[in-house]
Amino acid sequence: MILVTLGTQDKSFERLLKAIDKEIEAGNIKDEVIVQAGYTKYSSDNMEIFDLVSPKELDKLMKKADVLITHGGVGSILGALKYDKPVIAAARLAKYKEHTNDHQKQIIGEFVKEGYILELDDFSKLTNVLKEAKKFKPKKYKSNKKNMQKLVSSYIDEDHISWWNRFKYIILIILIIFILTLIFR
Repeated sequence: MILVTLGTQDKSFERLLKAIDKEIEAGNIKDEVIVQAGYTKYSSDNMEIFDLVSPKELDKLMKKADVLITHGGVGSILGALKYDKPVIAAARLAKYKEHTNDHQKQIIGEFVKEGYILELDDFSKLTNVLKEAKKFKPKKYKSNKKNMQKLVSSYIDEDHISWWNRFKYIILIILIIFILTLIFR
C-alpha cells in the first residue's frame, strides 16, 4: 500500500495527486493508494482520499504502508521517518501557487543529502522513483534536539546574556501572562 500525506497546508497540492492518478491509469502503480489530502480537493476513482484523519488513524496507515509519499513539510517528513520505511517527498512550489516560496526544496534536499528520504522533483519520473523506493533503505533518523538544547543552555549559562536582559525577559513574560489573564477571564 502507498500512503500519500499532504499535511494540513491550506494550499492545494493537486499536482502531486494528478501525477499519481496518471501513473495508476497507465498501470504503472498497482498498489492500493490511500491519500490524506488535507485541504487539497481532488476526486479519483483510483485512490481512497480523506481530507484529514486522526493522528491515531494516520499512525495505523503509516505502519501498514509499504511506501510513504509526502510533501516537503518538516513535520510530515519527520512523522514518516519514524516508521523506517521508504519516504518519497515532493516539494510544493510557489510557481504553482502551492506555497508562498520554495523552502520545501531546501528541506527535502537536506533530508536527501543525509540519506533519509528520496526526492520526487520531476513528476514524470514518479514510476522510477517508486521503483527506487522498493530497494531504498533509509538511514535511521537521529534527532539533534538534545544537542540544540545543550547549545542554548550553555550559551545562557556562560553569561552571554546580561543580568539586565534576563530581568527584562522575565518581566516581559510576567507582563504577557498578566495581559493574557485579563483577556481570557
